[in-house]
Amino acid sequence: MERYLVTGGAGFIGSHLARALAEAGKQVRVFDDFSSGRMDNLAGVSADAATNIEIVRGDLRDTEAVRAAAAGVEVIFHEGAIASVPRSVVEPETTLDVNVKGLLHVLEAARQAGVRRVVIASSSAIYGDTPTLPLRESMPPRPLSPYAAHKLMDEHLCAVYARLYGLETVALRYFNVFGPRQDPNSEYAAVIPRFAAKLRAGERPTVYGDGEQTRDFIHISDVVRANLLAASVAGAAGGVFNIGSGERISLNHLLRIAGELFGVEPQPDYQPPRAGDIHDSVADISQAREALGFAPQMPFRAGLADLLRASTTAPAAG
Repeated sequence: MERYLVTGGAGFIGSHLARALAEAGKQVRVFDDFSSGRMDNLAGVSADAATNIEIVRGDLRDTEAVRAAAAGVEVIFHEGAIASVPRSVVEPETTLDVNVKGLLHVLEAARQAGVRRVVIASSSAIYGDTPTLPLRESMPPRPLSPYAAHKLMDEHLCAVYARLYGLETVALRYFNVFGPRQDPNSEYAAVIPRFAAKLRAGERPTVYGDGEQTRDFIHISDVVRANLLAASVAGAAGGVFNIGSGERISLNHLLRIAGELFGVEPQPDYQPPRAGDIHDSVADISQAREALGFAPQMPFRAGLADLLRASTTAPAAG
């Protein structure tokens, strides 16, 4: 039976991917240092699926640990990272060690272990404040933060390993991913779970900027499907693909919809924009549609309602 390695597999995206693989009957090895990932993200699968998940505690900066985790693996989904623009601004060396050197360790371990394909989590942050929308993979990168620069370096490393060693790689440029089990209390929580937590508590949600900045929000179920396609579609190897909804939504509009779903009138607390944040973003997903057969299936309002239902029934993450 094929074995899959998911680095960062106890985090938000990684755990959804690991659970989907396990519930499909695949053998899954989760590699995580649990600095931000949580074991309970992997709880709640069926008993049969649970037997398919192997947990390995380790650090991406530990070459030997990564090499051991890659042994006997067919495909690696590399989700492990310090996924924080603000933290990368404050701690650029630490985030580089994890986000770039960590990937280098994964690629080298994959090469030595004979892994067929490595699918990595890249980011729409690479585009920066590119004025032309929608954002296409062919556009020149304009990173505004160390985090964005690190993700661009990751894509270049994948291309080098593909050319030099014949290792199949695919980079997925995630836009704004949201869904259940996204931690609103983490130091780099995404905007939707932060807004949901504030509204649930009857507090004012903080908006950095005037709220008219726009984002491309994509539900976690669609991101999982994109990863599975990237691992299996023959023509995907060597590709870089936008993974978004193709829909542009302002933060003020997001708050209005969330308020309707919660039955409250949001009173945003507007604060100055943060360093490294971009103003507008929306994906052109035609390349992913053509090469991967990918198209988002979860409408934004339905996905937001799904997350808000989960946030009212689950305890706040700590």
